[in-house]
Amino acid sequence: MTDAVTSADLDLIKRIIPHRYPFLLIDKVRDVVINESCVGIKCVTNSEPHFQGHFPDMPIMPGVMIIEAMAQTSGVLVGLSMDLVDKQAKVFFMGVDGVKFRRKVVPGDVLELHVKALRGGGKVWKFEGKAMVDGEMATEATFTAMFEIPK
Repeated sequence: MTDAVTSADLDLIKRIIPHRYPFLLIDKVRDVVINESCVGIKCVTNSEPHFQGHFPDMPIMPGVMIIEAMAQTSGVLVGLSMDLVDKQAKVFFMGVDGVKFRRKVVPGDVLELHVKALRGGGKVWKFEGKAMVDGEMATEATFTAMFEIPK
């Protein structure tokens, strides 16, 4: 991959991160700035399995799933930045800090996952994430992840 890559469709996402349905939580990634930032897109639908129990009469996307979607978005950024396409890299949370939930995310929402690398370049990266719906803050957090690249 080159610096010219500015977006990732679902097929490219699946070549970078190992997640699959029902745990693949991003539909595309846009506005990629290699080693710096990108925006993941998640179209929230009522047919997602977590809505069966969270909550049956008032479906709300669980906060941990929003944070996971931010992490998956950052995984795509790292994969593009470190040329990890088709390399079967794995990513693991190391820490999540300063989480704040500002608004409910419900079916019909389009979740924009803005992630910015605060530190990275090797195995351990730190990110700032902001989940937005219609320009309104839904969730914010900083998180650290470790990337494992098979030899």
